Amino acid sequence: MSKVCQVTGRRPSRGYKYSIRGIAKKKKGIGLKVTGKTKRRFQPNLVTKRLWLGEENRFISLRLSTSALRTIDKVGLPKIVRNLRAAGTKV
Repeated sequence: MSKVCQVTGRRPSRGYKYSIRGIAKKKKGIGLKVTGKTKRRFQPNLVTKRLWLGEENRFISLRLSTSALRTIDKVGLPKIVRNLRAAGTKV
């Protein structure tokens, strides 16, 4: 299963993990130096939720980011489901 939020479209992004060596200047050192860079992925915070859709009198399961849960609380589940269906997603 892909790691993509069905509502917001969030997906893994790329970045770097930095290896650092040295003593910070505020601790009277010469400063921190980057000694290496390693590629890594930042994963979205996804959860699978069963949500009650009152209009159809049934539960629906969605794979959501936690920020999408806040969006559903604000906008409302029926409106989100209408937008998903208009985009062609099976709900």
